Amino acid sequence: MAFKLVISENDKSYQINVESEQSKKLIGLKIGDDFDASLIGLEGYKLKITGGSDKNGFAMRKDIEGPRRIRSLISGGVGFKPKRKGIRRRKTLRGNTISDNIVQVNTIVTEKGKKSIEKFLNSNE
Repeated sequence: MAFKLVISENDKSYQINVESEQSKKLIGLKIGDDFDASLIGLEGYKLKITGGSDKNGFAMRKDIEGPRRIRSLISGGVGFKPKRKGIRRRKTLRGNTISDNIVQVNTIVTEKGKKSIEKFLNSNE
């Protein structure tokens, strides 16, 4: 399944649509994993997965193992921002592993290449 890859570099973000063939290489990676961005056409770059969301909009959370979706009692963090101290809520969240149900993956640049990301994106269009 194709998904969107959001790449954050300093104060700019870039959005790339990843095709089905390329997305199969990313399935099974977890939040916090580094991968070589040449898989998606960015030569010389390394990206770190920081999060994402599934087809129904549920956020990925690092402390939930696997690609499953569960209802978890949380008191803050990804997926819930409490208004007061001590508030807890049961929320549906997605696990930390990329699967076919993920439609958006958020990443940050950990290692830069020779060309800027903007040049890669302009050459593809």
